[in-house]
Amino acid sequence: MKDITTDTALIAKCGLYCGACKRYLKEKCPGCEGNEKASWCKVRTCCIEHEYKSCADCELETVLMDCKKYNNVMAKIFGFIFRSNRAAGIQMIKDNGYDGFAKHMAENRIQAIRR
Repeated sequence: MKDITTDTALIAKCGLYCGACKRYLKEKCPGCEGNEKASWCKVRTCCIEHEYKSCADCELETVLMDCKKYNNVMAKIFGFIFRSNRAAGIQMIKDNGYDGFAKHMAENRIQAIRR
């Protein structure tokens, strides 16, 4: 099992932190950045197409919750199951930068900001 580390490369495009995810730590998932099979993820695809590290870099940031790619059915199901608030993660990235976000998430051993 991997250790939780502070690594900005482990920040998911949607505002989650793969570096604290049980599946990632057990080496059952490569994380958002390395997950070539995640073509189903509209957020990941959009960020890659626009060369964004995450949705925090999007020019449409003020209407994030109106974004059909960010706020789709799969995202809502994912958020419900994992009790995550991805929008709070994106806001934390904007407020503290990628390094500050990764450090906070690793130190607090959390994958997602809870609702």
